[in-house]
Amino acid sequence: MAEVSEIKATVRDGFGKSASRAARREGRIPGVIYGDNTDPEPVTLDSKEFWQHARSPQFLNTIYMLDVDGKQQRVIPRDVQLDPVRDVPLHVDFLRLGKGAKVTVEVPVQFLNEEESPGLKRGGVLNIVRHAIELRCVAESIPEQLEADLTGLDIGDSMHVSSIKFPEGVELTISDRDFTVATIVGRMAEIVEEDEMEGEEGEGLEGEAAEGEAEEGEAEGGEQTDGNED
Repeated sequence: MAEVSEIKATVRDGFGKSASRAARREGRIPGVIYGDNTDPEPVTLDSKEFWQHARSPQFLNTIYMLDVDGKQQRVIPRDVQLDPVRDVPLHVDFLRLGKGAKVTVEVPVQFLNEEESPGLKRGGVLNIVRHAIELRCVAESIPEQLEADLTGLDIGDSMHVSSIKFPEGVELTISDRDFTVATIVGRMAEIVEEDEMEGEEGEGLEGEAAEGEAEEGEAEGGEQTDGNED
């Protein structure tokens, strides 16, 4: 578990759109802290400082010490709303963490020992089915990443979640099946799929062209008939 980082925050005057807009006009990000059997608390954060943390791919899996006007609270980000046009943060939700609190997080998978995979050595391709796996654990035990060892995997082989080692106290949220995390596929399979897609597109274009020629022929035939009638 990485060292806990600190973010400074200030109590916000009330909830609602008007209070949120006022915070944004001042260059701050509105947010709310909830959980641990305590009333929700509206806050604001400095937009530049917050964005430095939010850009990290691990942001939603990271525990922070939120300093709210001198009062420290241990939290984990749960949701960040972004402006659909400018892609800047509009609002953030923090979950307050009490002692021994469990959280559900998505942890990224890192694939190791590609050079020890016979399938990849022979020109195969690593097809990643799940880039991250959802886990449930106490906040202090959130792993930064999960390691998947590709040693011995050949073309046609699959890696399942059961082959990944998890830290003690970490549980899978999907426990009813041994789902696939990655497979090793041959390059020829990719080429065949690409050729089939190109073939379907080509058939579609030929069909459109033939249809267009048929319509043109009907139009010409119609003009000749009119001439005969005259």
